[in-house]
Amino acid sequence: MIQPTKWRTSLLLLLAASLGVGSVVLFAAWPLGTLRVVRPQWSEVTLLVWDAALSLLFFLQHSGMVRRRVRVRMATVIAPIYQPAVYAIASGLALLAVVLLWQPSAIRIVVLARPWRQVAQGFSIAALILFAWGIFSLRSFDPLGVVPLARHLRSKPSPPCPFTVGGAYRFVRHPLYLAILLLFWSCPDVTADRLLLNGLWTAWMVVGTLLEEADLVAEFGDAYRSYRRAVPMLIPTTKRSAGQLGEPTHRRSSSGTG
Repeated sequence: MIQPTKWRTSLLLLLAASLGVGSVVLFAAWPLGTLRVVRPQWSEVTLLVWDAALSLLFFLQHSGMVRRRVRVRMATVIAPIYQPAVYAIASGLALLAVVLLWQPSAIRIVVLARPWRQVAQGFSIAALILFAWGIFSLRSFDPLGVVPLARHLRSKPSPPCPFTVGGAYRFVRHPLYLAILLLFWSCPDVTADRLLLNGLWTAWMVVGTLLEEADLVAEFGDAYRSYRRAVPMLIPTTKRSAGQLGEPTHRRSSSGTG
């Protein structure tokens, strides 16, 4: 097993932070295809097949490495405090591949004009607000796995991660995923590759959420089952919120942060 050392911890912390943050910024700030490093002269069908393959690569990495069985196997090779950072590095590389290799389509499907363009932009703003609220609700949000590394460098043990609920998580179980889906589908200009992105990534998020919840049930047992019965997965409804069940005010899980 790869044991924690100061230099390994520092290197992983640097790579997790740079690749994790950098890939997300590039993915969010520039339309896909803008930063591509190759420009093959392919047909529209071939381009879309290529983009679908890139998406599949990201899905397999992102949802595969976080599965409970995979994490148990990784623990025989990599020290547990390194696993979240290794996952963040791998996710950053996979997302970077999508950003740098994605091929845009010239086929325009939808181009919204006023006032519907402003309506779509309003949904985008609402999605960003929801995403920020979801992160704030987690409080100890650490998608890059740098907190246990920083604590190790200071020779401090990592605290346990109990299951608790608060903020946006009282109304939907996965507010961050809901915010991302709103951002995807509120884009006012939809090309063929954008429609492919929206459809494939929506399907992946739904399937990935179901897989994640199976791990959460295995990890937290009846506490998560009660939460799942009380709060809808992605779409807010009149269903009872977790606040009505008297749950604590914070959600933290090592299996996912959606």
